[in-house]
Amino acid sequence: MGAKGVLCHLTSLPDTTSTSLTRFVAWLEKHGFTAWQMLPITPPDQHGSPYASPSAFAGWPSLFPSTEEAPLLDEDYWLDDWALYQAIKEDQDGRPWYEWPAPLRDRHPDALDAFRPQMTTHIAAQRRFQRAWNDLRSIAQEANVDLIGDLPIFVAHDSADVWAHRRLFQLDENGMPLFVAGVPPDYFSETGQKWGTVLYAWDNHEAEGWRWWKERMKRMLRLFDNVRIDHFRGIHSNWAIPLEDEDATQGHWQEGPKEALLDAIVPLAPSPAHVLAEDLGIIPEEVLSLRRTYGLPGMAVLHFGFGEGSGVNPHHPTQIKPDQVAYTGTHDNDTTLGWWASLDEATKARVRDLLEPEEPPVEGVIRLALESAAGLTILPLQDLMGMGPEARMNTPGQEQNNWKWSFSWEELNNVQFRLP
Repeated sequence: MGAKGVLCHLTSLPDTTSTSLTRFVAWLEKHGFTAWQMLPITPPDQHGSPYASPSAFAGWPSLFPSTEEAPLLDEDYWLDDWALYQAIKEDQDGRPWYEWPAPLRDRHPDALDAFRPQMTTHIAAQRRFQRAWNDLRSIAQEANVDLIGDLPIFVAHDSADVWAHRRLFQLDENGMPLFVAGVPPDYFSETGQKWGTVLYAWDNHEAEGWRWWKERMKRMLRLFDNVRIDHFRGIHSNWAIPLEDEDATQGHWQEGPKEALLDAIVPLAPSPAHVLAEDLGIIPEEVLSLRRTYGLPGMAVLHFGFGEGSGVNPHHPTQIKPDQVAYTGTHDNDTTLGWWASLDEATKARVRDLLEPEEPPVEGVIRLALESAAGLTILPLQDLMGMGPEARMNTPGQEQNNWKWSFSWEELNNVQFRLP
């Protein structure tokens, strides 16, 4: 049995005061968890999604109530652009940068200089975020709990990064994308997912020595002990969807940078084991081979492990390998209780074949994940609490009613679960 951790976003806590953070980390330590995985901590989009952020670097100040500031070290690459972007966006009544007057849209120096006095407010907000984050890191380190951060592979079109580095993204002369990111139809969605995030101009990233990506990875490693690269598939190839399409069915694959990017960013981590590759979905062998070549742990999700059909299922608990991190489900899945209720009888029978006599299904699936060969198992807090679909964090392809679940201390204190 490997190590075990919990998946719980910061917004799911009752609050994020120092007292609450200390209390939650103490709960993790008490129950033998040595890792806390959370969702991206950058500002979310208008739907609350942290996976289409207006910044690949900035922290979301609203996560914390801190009023004290801390120095921001080695953040010159992104901080001024973020502060300028925020100052101008306020002046422009929240309009996206590609709708700003041309001198601001195109970053004419004189036009930008007029907004530099307003930058101080947004720089101070990042310093307050950093103070609160430093406190959280200290709390977690004292309890020997590693923090696992989530790095979305793409950023929003309306973001400080795209505005400041237009040549690094696939845009026309007016700053508009012809294609946007997503995934083709799969077991999450019959019409695929159209995320709307912009695609990279990989040749220009390479010409700049991958600096944007290097700075991004270094930033994540300053904040977290381990980094999960969301949609690792996009480093190998990405699904490009025409901007005007309503869904993702008519997209096409574009080649990614593959080894060239990984050669630049993986050595920045203390070891490859600190970089988790999210390799879920319909993944070709070439992507898995790329991950294994660099020694990056992949993911296995037990909810995907009991489907009908022959062949080896890498998500089945008996097939999980030491180079995978095991999950019952992720933030994109229903809770295990909700998943169980949705299964047909044949699938339930395949699960029951591995359960102990009279073992409740949720407890059983948790046990199977923990007893697998995975070096690390991450359990969504909702599963440990035995919660149903009302506690689901996200439904892919659905813009509304996501990212809202939170628990109360009373609910957490009433949890009765058995771990192997």
